[in-house]
Amino acid sequence: MVLTAHQPTYLSWCGLFAKIAMADTFVLFDDVQYCPKDYQNRNKIWTSHGPSWLTVPVLHSRDIKIKDVEINNDLPWMRKHWRSIEQSYHKAAHWHEYEKFFHGLYNNGTWIHLADFNGYILTQLLKKLDIHVNYLKASDYTFHGTKSELILDMCVKLGADTYIFGALGKDYADVPAFERAGIQVIFQEYRHPLYSQFGGAFMSNLSIIDLLFHHGPAALDILMTGNWTAHVTPDLGSI
Repeated sequence: MVLTAHQPTYLSWCGLFAKIAMADTFVLFDDVQYCPKDYQNRNKIWTSHGPSWLTVPVLHSRDIKIKDVEINNDLPWMRKHWRSIEQSYHKAAHWHEYEKFFHGLYNNGTWIHLADFNGYILTQLLKKLDIHVNYLKASDYTFHGTKSELILDMCVKLGADTYIFGALGKDYADVPAFERAGIQVIFQEYRHPLYSQFGGAFMSNLSIIDLLFHHGPAALDILMTGNWTAHVTPDLGSI
């Protein structure tokens, strides 16, 4: 079983979805430390003036696990995010295919916990991208250790034989420990595709919604361009 995991991020970028598409099982790491000023509560979208941040305001963001971070709903952030997305993408080729979902997301009720909100968005976008994966939450299990030890414990308890790290995993992964446990390690080196937007210089590393609004059903093929396909393990000697 090919396993990967990631913290719950807001309107995640293409690279995360590509990593999930290569796995059988994805674990939402909602039971680790929250990182302020990271992508857990913000991401970028296209605007005519360049990339623009959408940031979810949160309460008590220090020394707290991601699953416990609460959204500050005293601020009108949902209306602002919807208006920003609508203004940026209402002329995109596939706007009307996803407009209803995003309108409902930002206009029908509020969310208390950031991780729940991010997790819901992630699962819905996986469906829209036609990515099929077993989706789990770390908070539903008991995994021990930190960093590499934590991931190895997760792999053993879930029965994984392969784990996909992000590129930064090279900085902390104890590869020999995984090898001793009979678990193959892969480091994702995501090659961001170029695709048509509204014109002008291409804006890279935006939220996945940019690709969806512009290319609709072709989004999955585009985001995997130049990257490994689902369940195809590269030659580790070439990594």
